[in-house]
Amino acid sequence: MNDDALTPEPTYLLEVTGVKKSFGPVVALKNIEFCLRRGSIHALCGGNGAGKSTFLSILMGFIQPDSGEIYIHGKRCEFAHPREAMDAGVAIVQQELSTIPDLTVAENIYLGREPRKLGFIDFKMMNAQTVELLKSLDFKISPSEKMRNLSVAEQQLVEIAKALSHSDADIIIMDEPTSAIGEEDVKKIFQVIRQLAARGKGIIYVTHRLSEIFQIADSYTIFRDGTYIHEGILSDINREQLIEYIIGGEFKDEFAKFNSPGEKVLMEVKGLSWKDKVHDISLTLKQGEILGIYGLVGSGRSEFLDLIFGINHADSGTIHIGERLLHKHSPAQSIKAGIAYVTEDRKDTGLVLSSSVTENINIASFPAISRGGFIDSKQQQRRADEMIKLFGIKTPDSEHIVSNLSGGNQQKVVLGRWALLDPEVLLLDEPTRGIDVGAKKEIYRFMSEFALKDKGIVMVSSELAEIIGMSDRILVFRNGCLAGELSGDKATQADLMKLAV
Repeated sequence: MNDDALTPEPTYLLEVTGVKKSFGPVVALKNIEFCLRRGSIHALCGGNGAGKSTFLSILMGFIQPDSGEIYIHGKRCEFAHPREAMDAGVAIVQQELSTIPDLTVAENIYLGREPRKLGFIDFKMMNAQTVELLKSLDFKISPSEKMRNLSVAEQQLVEIAKALSHSDADIIIMDEPTSAIGEEDVKKIFQVIRQLAARGKGIIYVTHRLSEIFQIADSYTIFRDGTYIHEGILSDINREQLIEYIIGGEFKDEFAKFNSPGEKVLMEVKGLSWKDKVHDISLTLKQGEILGIYGLVGSGRSEFLDLIFGINHADSGTIHIGERLLHKHSPAQSIKAGIAYVTEDRKDTGLVLSSSVTENINIASFPAISRGGFIDSKQQQRRADEMIKLFGIKTPDSEHIVSNLSGGNQQKVVLGRWALLDPEVLLLDEPTRGIDVGAKKEIYRFMSEFALKDKGIVMVSSELAEIIGMSDRILVFRNGCLAGELSGDKATQADLMKLAV
């Protein structure tokens, strides 16, 4: 008789015990425990800085633990390189996009694994495989399209397809897979995840969208400050209890909204159109108002904000800030007019990752703190310290490199940069994307305080609860057009979806 037939199936597909990791004096993980069963969709929960990213990096072989053990299928594994993790059946959909802009969708998906014929890449076969893969996921993306021509959401879908192209992967890590995706695409992703779990795959699901956890996951583990806190079955816990485990204290109101719109118009947009993305959009933004914009991927939301800030120039229409007309304007002219813009992809367009917290906070203010071509370092430090305190940015010191901060703290750095300029109009595109519930509330509080100063905010968000919870009015975009307007205090998720689809 085959000895393997006598070997019982391990209880866990993945078992991690006693994992520790430090980076110099900074302890990132302290004796981490984690278990994943076959066919389970297991939520890994924790705030920014909880240690989730470090833990996942260890599972994928990007970094090595200082101590501890990892078992896959009951066999102890040590990964010195990501290839070893993939060979052991571990794949990941990363939170931050890792695509190569000038390569096609197919080339990105099969990078390093291209099908070959007579020693050369078989592009015909690679494109055919990509078509089948995307078709199976119901992703309507061309395999020959360059990645740089795709939206952030479409690029995220390609990342998901890339991870799922590893057909032999038994453990699939989903790190914020829906952070840039609209409600309809989230449903598609959930369908794919459930199919994978039904085939016996184990899914580690990481998201700061707590509503998603209860929709898709069956079990959970919570990390806090690099420490294992708790694990259990999701049916045994409610949202408030989960949040309290995550933050380590009592949870109160999720949204910090206390602004009140006035009557004076801060910004008026009339008939704004651009290419086939934005069609005849008109709106007003009043003093003290948080104006929400909701729509599915491809509805023209981000393109509209780009036009206001001057990243692209409208084909027709007008933008007035007070009495000032903005036409064919640049971002620099927008800033002078009192507009600030927090883009949806903080790492690509919002931050200089290799620079310090101080430099990133002050980068838009250099003209104001420079004399004779030299930066006043004392003033630069004072302004940075002020923003670090205002936003509660968790950093060892102000000279810490910003790429080493958690996602929530990086977003606070971007907000601090624009807050220094004291703008009249703040454009926010997915302001809490990839941010934990505690950091979200701090950003919501800043938004309300900003609006209380008779200033205005235009916020684009894919999160229905957020757009309803923080908006005074909500405009719904569909296919580049304005589909309707709802009052924030009367809108329902069903109302928004009816207008959006």
